[in-house]
Amino acid sequence: MFGSFPNRAAAYAQVGVETGVSTADPHQLILMLFDGALLSVGTASAAMENQDIRGKGQAISKAIEIIMNGLKASLDLNAGGELAARLATLYDYMSERLLYANLHNSRPALDEVHGLLETLREAWAGIAPGTTAANVAA
Repeated sequence: MFGSFPNRAAAYAQVGVETGVSTADPHQLILMLFDGALLSVGTASAAMENQDIRGKGQAISKAIEIIMNGLKASLDLNAGGELAARLATLYDYMSERLLYANLHNSRPALDEVHGLLETLREAWAGIAPGTTAANVAA
């Protein structure tokens, strides 16, 4: 009647994501993209460790999708100037490293992308609207 627990849990999680997206400001949406990409790369690492080829491929594909069609697509190259152009190049590089990781079962490539995403996420979180230098230092 109510479905299995995993199906209900997935439905609740989906509602939570949809609610978060509909109420988030643009800055929070970018943080959510970083979080999704980090989660996907982590999932790919676990799948690689468990020799789950299909799961690894799906997780890497999802990470690439988020990076290229979420993070990179959100860049305003006109307003962002050189910084936006460099970020676009970095997103391309991350995508290439993820493809390499998938083809060669390269854990170091996954770890590299994960580290880059974490660094960018931290920087983005540090420039949240209303953030002061005192808040960042704390």
